[in-house]
Amino acid sequence: MPVRPNNNIFYAQSGGVTAVINASACGVIETARQHPELGKVFAGRNGIIGALREELIDTSVVSDATIAELRHTPAGAFGSCRYKLKTIEQNRAEYERLIEVFRAHDIGYFFYNGGGDSQDTANKVAQFSMDMNFPITCIGVPKTVDNDLPITDCCPGFGSVAKYVAVSIREAGLDVASMCESSTKVFVLEVMGRHAGWIAGAAGLAAEQEGDAPHIIVFPEIPFDKTAFLARTKACVDKYGYCAIVVSEGAHYEDGTFLADQGTRDAFGHAQLGGVAPALANMVKDALGYKYHWAVSDYLQRAARHIASGTDVEQAYAMGKAAVEFALAGKNAVMPIVVRENSKPYRWSVGEAKLSDVANVEKKMPRNFITEDGFGITDAAREYFAPLIQGEDYPPYENGLPRFARMQHVLAPKKLPVWK
Repeated sequence: MPVRPNNNIFYAQSGGVTAVINASACGVIETARQHPELGKVFAGRNGIIGALREELIDTSVVSDATIAELRHTPAGAFGSCRYKLKTIEQNRAEYERLIEVFRAHDIGYFFYNGGGDSQDTANKVAQFSMDMNFPITCIGVPKTVDNDLPITDCCPGFGSVAKYVAVSIREAGLDVASMCESSTKVFVLEVMGRHAGWIAGAAGLAAEQEGDAPHIIVFPEIPFDKTAFLARTKACVDKYGYCAIVVSEGAHYEDGTFLADQGTRDAFGHAQLGGVAPALANMVKDALGYKYHWAVSDYLQRAARHIASGTDVEQAYAMGKAAVEFALAGKNAVMPIVVRENSKPYRWSVGEAKLSDVANVEKKMPRNFITEDGFGITDAAREYFAPLIQGEDYPPYENGLPRFARMQHVLAPKKLPVWK
């Protein structure tokens, strides 16, 4: 294939990072290096902000060995950000700046690794670049622990979080069970999930037999019923001696009020959540008097590369690889997706979706995945979740600790005035 002008690539990571987002970066960079018709891969330092500030990390100076280590390294090796570009009508200057930077550095390809907001940005850049007479091939790379992107069967990052929370509640449940006669009787684990309860639901995989933890799952898809919740908690303690609970951070009352709304907003305009676990624990103590403990899995759940799902790592790498292949095939404004071909045995393939169909659409847990009482998962949910946590992909260990890639951020020389 002949070398086209503007054959350099801009890759950026966006939003909350995951245990496997760097595996997607590895897929992009390794695949690009296999194609001499492609130029350098520049990575945005701190996501799309890196493009606006013209802070482009030159990955061409990074060794093949270090790039390969990205596959088993958690978090965002190049830095991510929570920065949502406004609409073109609201702030045309931001889009003009992106095109100006891309033009200055001969960038003709933009791969944006993120969730729904990120895919919306990539789609807008694709459209705007045509208007600017400097067309950019924009390909989304799916990522979100929340598993709430539409069309794709699952989202890279989710399978590893699902594995982490299922393992964590199983281990914590055994701990509480061993002490409940004379000590803690209720344990609450708070997991991520603003409007979609996929992570909380996946924790239900730990309950394989009657009495196994978790005994209660509180989903954002089901309005919280305090009376029913307390009755279920008491029944579990009476029957099993203890009650292990998993709650999504986005749990809310019938009127939509979050149990843990902090009253503040993040950069995307979303309500800042946190503290639903102690809220539930105190509710239990006040009503039932049980001794309790609670935990917030927080960043631990999305950074736990040591217990990542092998399936998740494989799919994350495949999405990065497919993004480059899509671009080389002349596709634009699309995103590679995971297509489930079969659940038992599990088989999947790479498909594609239009960015316009993915942008700002949130996929929630279907009602038939949640038990009728609203506190557990069904067999249909188990069939969906189970393959996504399969397989182990341990990082190499040194001195008893996992060894991760250490990236040197060598920036390309700036060519433009400072962005203000």
